[in-house]
Amino acid sequence: MAAQTHIGPGSDKKSPRIGIPWRTSQEEKHGKLAKLVKYQESVRWAGGEAVLLSLLDASGRERELAALDGFVLPGSPADVAPGLYGAVNGGKSANADGLRDAADMEILRHAFTEGKPVLAICYGCQILNVSLGGTLVQDIASELMTTVAHRKEDLGPGAAEDPLHEAILETGSVLAGLAAGTVAWVNSSHHQAVAEPGKGLRITARARDGVVEAVERAGGDNWVVGVQWHPEKMPEDALAQKLFRELVGAAVARGYGSRA
Repeated sequence: MAAQTHIGPGSDKKSPRIGIPWRTSQEEKHGKLAKLVKYQESVRWAGGEAVLLSLLDASGRERELAALDGFVLPGSPADVAPGLYGAVNGGKSANADGLRDAADMEILRHAFTEGKPVLAICYGCQILNVSLGGTLVQDIASELMTTVAHRKEDLGPGAAEDPLHEAILETGSVLAGLAAGTVAWVNSSHHQAVAEPGKGLRITARARDGVVEAVERAGGDNWVVGVQWHPEKMPEDALAQKLFRELVGAAVARGYGSRA
């Protein structure tokens, strides 16, 4: 898909409103915004207005979602509840945050119904897959026995930075179009990944070890891309910038001015 027209920083036009749920209910409870700020800044630099969505108060969520034009589903230290994809915790899945799971499921149902664009990142990519009936690898290192480092812990004690590795992009995918090629270097901070893709999802990127790094929704009316890496942590990276601009551009193309 070619990049959509977008409103850049400093534009005097009304900006599309992009909803971002809190990463966890505990972070919301204690007002810990440090990790969310990067998502907010990425949306703003792409020309959107970042709107935080509460996990703790769902009373007005339906009305709130109706007033938004697109969504970023961020990463999380929690893991998706295994029961949501018909599994049991094998001992490696981190504690779930039920309020985050529920919020993302509701956001995705709304986005699919209304044709609103979604950029799903890390945990967000995983809940996107589960919402469509897909399953997850609960722990890459122990289940797949890969030598590719997918998080700092895989590099050994004391590792300070997230590892980087190649992602091989499928020809003809949104990602390959944005990257103008089929290889991208991405950061990595995850221990779970897509196993079986959900209904209507196409796997569009893998690491060299075969671990799924991205999915895209095929055949839907809305722009939906899920990535395992963290583009919000790569503000100087051209592909990361284009992902957020494409999201905002998709909201513009949809006709965000007519929202409720």
